Amino acid sequence: MNARWMFWAAAAAFGLDQISKYLVVFTLELARVRAIDVWPPLLNFRYGENTGINFGLFDDGGDASRWVLIVFSLAVCAAVAIWVRRSHPSPVMQASAGMVIGGALGNVFDRIVYGYVLDFLNMSCCGINNPFVFNVADIFIFAGAAGLILFEGKAKKAA
Repeated sequence: MNARWMFWAAAAAFGLDQISKYLVVFTLELARVRAIDVWPPLLNFRYGENTGINFGLFDDGGDASRWVLIVFSLAVCAAVAIWVRRSHPSPVMQASAGMVIGGALGNVFDRIVYGYVLDFLNMSCCGINNPFVFNVADIFIFAGAAGLILFEGKAKKAA
């Protein structure tokens, strides 16, 4: 089966994640200034180095934890690719899988190169102050996972 939708979605997710990190963290010097208010409170840039998983969980595991997370992320990428290629040929499922894979690979790249994942997006609203930061890869992972869940049954019915 042709996996071009998955490949291009993964390449786009990975590329947009890495470009956004380069532009915000290095070009805008967020690593130095630590905070840039873009459209407060809805959108702010806050520098973050995440050595754990979402919301800083497992943040104190050291170098061994870093490599476990890298291997785990790569295994998830392989599992998602194999599952979708075998089970769901629809372009939407392929693209959703590609977003998960590309986002995960963007964070794997960070862990390999920097030793942590670069996070910079912070969003708050409606009197709720969100202390957490995330990145574009996380958005693609979330959107791709949502697509896999929402369209999984539709792909089965179409087959």
